[in-house]
Amino acid sequence: MTERTRRDLCPGLLRPWIADDGALVRVRVPGGIVPTAALCALVEVARAHGDGAVHLTSRANLQVRGLEHDGGRLPETVVADVIATGLVPSTSHELVRNILASPLTGRSGGRADLHPVVAGLDARLRAEPRLTALTGRFLFVLDDGRGDLVSRDLDLGLVALDSDTAQLRAGTSAWGPVIRLDEAAAALTGLAVRFAGLAGDRPDSPWHVDELPGAGAALLGTVLDRAERTRVSTPPPALGRIVQDDGRVTAHLAASGGRVDAPLLEEIRALGAGEIVVTPYRTLLVPDLENA
Repeated sequence: MTERTRRDLCPGLLRPWIADDGALVRVRVPGGIVPTAALCALVEVARAHGDGAVHLTSRANLQVRGLEHDGGRLPETVVADVIATGLVPSTSHELVRNILASPLTGRSGGRADLHPVVAGLDARLRAEPRLTALTGRFLFVLDDGRGDLVSRDLDLGLVALDSDTAQLRAGTSAWGPVIRLDEAAAALTGLAVRFAGLAGDRPDSPWHVDELPGAGAALLGTVLDRAERTRVSTPPPALGRIVQDDGRVTAHLAASGGRVDAPLLEEIRALGAGEIVVTPYRTLLVPDLENA
């Protein structure tokens, strides 16, 4: 258990971090999924108001930095331009949409397609007023059974056991019941609400599940044995072409220095994909391309 003396200062649109080069804004993109048009719009925001690039994070989120500010407050035009990208559907819950999922889920490998879980969890988080108390560092980690994220630190999460079921997790070491994937979003939201109630909303409140007295067991009630099928490990995918399970192709692109700038954006546009996936390796996946 770690003693806290203040609430976290993890940045968002309405609460930027003030760095030496200006204000930094973090935009959460659950599951790393970003419409290509929205990424283009955010790069334009960075070119107009910031350092000219969108920066990728190790939680598969996006950042814009070098923004002007007045005493830590962004100009209204900058806030409006970021909201206009469509990437901040809720200003009240923008900080809590930290959902990391296996980047290739539903396309190549893995035991299950976690896209419905990501979408359902994001919708439930934004609909629950009590979850505005979560810190900007509270993290959900969803591994589709390939083991690419199972070793990541997390607050709440799951590992898929097959196409229909997964084992819940709370904190870094507590494993919960096996549930149906179509129940996962509700189950994870319920655990998050319970955490928010136990943690409270004080300056010294815990930021993470592991900081609660009893850690993950305090949320789960009953801690179960870890399922053997969760003991898997997969390294990051290689850069280049990845053949999807449906025969189409995903292009795995490097982003030099974790930056998406105008030249890289043109490369993405030329591929003609409707969405991209930000990975926790600070790279980009451009999926569903024809295997020509």
